[in-house]
Amino acid sequence: MIVGGTPLLLGGAAAGYTLYGWGQASVNGTSSSSVLAPAQIGTDERWSTVGATAYARHILAGKDDGTLWAWGLSGFGELGLGNTTTYDSPKQVGALTNWVQASAGRNNSAAVKEDGTLWAWGRGNYGAQGRGNLTSYSSPVQVGALTTWSKVSVGFHFMGAIKDDGTLWMTGLNSYGKLGQGNTTQISSLAQVGALTTWRTIHCGVRSTFATKTDGTLWAWGRGTGGILGQGNTTNYSSPVQIGALTTWAKVSLGYQHGVAAKTDGTLWAWGKNSAGQLGIGNTTDYSSPKQVGALTDWSDPQSNSMAVTARKTDGTLWSWGEGNLGVLGHGNTTNYSSPVQVGTDTKWHLHAAAQEATIAIKL
Repeated sequence: MIVGGTPLLLGGAAAGYTLYGWGQASVNGTSSSSVLAPAQIGTDERWSTVGATAYARHILAGKDDGTLWAWGLSGFGELGLGNTTTYDSPKQVGALTNWVQASAGRNNSAAVKEDGTLWAWGRGNYGAQGRGNLTSYSSPVQVGALTTWSKVSVGFHFMGAIKDDGTLWMTGLNSYGKLGQGNTTQISSLAQVGALTTWRTIHCGVRSTFATKTDGTLWAWGRGTGGILGQGNTTNYSSPVQIGALTTWAKVSLGYQHGVAAKTDGTLWAWGKNSAGQLGIGNTTDYSSPKQVGALTDWSDPQSNSMAVTARKTDGTLWSWGEGNLGVLGHGNTTNYSSPVQVGTDTKWHLHAAAQEATIAIKL
């Protein structure tokens, strides 16, 4: 299963893959209280994936049997459990075992099944579910009838999805042009972004969008406040604009007003708003172009909370920095850090995901 854009094959996890959470109450998956350091969620050892986006207040996670699980806040049915009840521990979404990719946004969720169909649920006010209406759904409902969807990302009242043919499609609230349509018009059905067939990943944030292409280039659009779009300015763009000229970008994530990305050489880069030290470069200065985080070349998987970053290294260690509110950094306190600090001493972290003020991770 894939959740939040991190790929794993179905059945790819073996016994021993346990789930941990820390940070915001309910969202941390362990209790209705905030948790300041990693705490195990239940006793199951078959977790394969976990995911959220930077302003999500709920989590989606998958097991190696293809089942989908959810927990956290659910004011609009975003957990997909047929109600609007908040749950502080994992609950299975239906009974199906054919989910392959999913994404949790602010008040919405979406997922792709093995057969290539796209499903969405949660708040419908802004057309973020792409079904041509503004209806809210508390259980998964199919988006159209196509069987060619491969990836989906849900942000703050909008959604982006990629088809098997490499085309990119978006729907929902279009403030600051974050749908990439060249305008700021809200739409309630998925509309193609340009005509290219080379899109590889899509990452929907709050008021901005990042995407990578198959050639390793990185692109951004939407609101430019704080320099989040990496263009050397704070300008808004309503169509995709390339960040620099490099073709070595591997993984990217965006927070409220900052971005972080790893390159194929293992270096880590960050840019945008830095009021809490979320760029990890030892200060609180904003940068509107990518700046390297230290000099190490062993970074593998950065994930952004709203104003923090958690990143994994190739040695299995986990590191975090930025705003420590509610214990989101996992350091046993609520302190802000402007440079990477290791989360505990474990070297068996496998995958992780960052929500608004909570972090969820899988450990071997």
